[in-house]
Amino acid sequence: MAGRAGADLRSRALARPAARSRDGRCDRAAGDCGHASEIWPEDLGPGRGRICIPLREARRASKRPPPVPRAVVYDFDLLGRAREGEVAQTPLDRLTFVVFDTETTGLLPSEGDEIVQIAAVRIVNGRRVESEVFDTLVNPGRPIPAVSTAVHGISEAMVAEAPGIVEVGRRFHKFAEGAVLVAHNAPFDLEFLRRKEGVIGLSFDHPVLDTVLLSAVVFGQSEGHSLDALTHRLGITIPEEARHTAIGDTVATADAFLKLLPALKARGLVTFGDVVAEVRQHGRLLKDLNG
Repeated sequence: MAGRAGADLRSRALARPAARSRDGRCDRAAGDCGHASEIWPEDLGPGRGRICIPLREARRASKRPPPVPRAVVYDFDLLGRAREGEVAQTPLDRLTFVVFDTETTGLLPSEGDEIVQIAAVRIVNGRRVESEVFDTLVNPGRPIPAVSTAVHGISEAMVAEAPGIVEVGRRFHKFAEGAVLVAHNAPFDLEFLRRKEGVIGLSFDHPVLDTVLLSAVVFGQSEGHSLDALTHRLGITIPEEARHTAIGDTVATADAFLKLLPALKARGLVTFGDVVAEVRQHGRLLKDLNG
């Protein structure tokens, strides 16, 4: 790092004591490796060192390549497999929702891609509960391709000491207990989790709503239903440094979902069962349109 800006960054870092683990590396437990922390120096031995820039700052400093689009999966059996009967007659405003997102090593769980980050937030009584947040890196047990790191910013070094999917999957299952799961293009994220049900020892058979399909119900099949398109339509801004992080996309999806709920109610879709029935109808049309 050169020039005045680099000198300023070094001065700020050296003026601030860094949280360290026993081996001198940055201490993740202390939060210094988080997305929103300050920069910090890292000692690499006699005469060597470096300035660590957290993911949020690094993203602000450089333009990232566009992500490889996730194929939208119109999986209507997903709704039937869920325990929807238990909540079918429950009004939406009386349900608890857990909105979640994952970041992965790639797009093909059937070919060995794994989760590297899971984040979730809870919605109760029509509000996102600020204190109820699930956000953790996951050690995928395999290399993370550079092309994936370029999109979500998660490197192999960042997950080296992170827990594996068995531990994280059990913790996430507990966080989502008794809730309806909500995700944008939910089949994509759920396939990664469901492929690990055997080793986790738990089933992700929660009731599910997909904001892709809810967007189609509210805005029609001819509109775009990507997360970027939906949030733009609803006036929601995703900060550049938060896009394509699990927590950033989770919060955006949750905010979009909360804005979709009144629109669903205005269409007479009051209960979970009402929404599922309407989603299935629109979903079949979407599946036909998208071949």
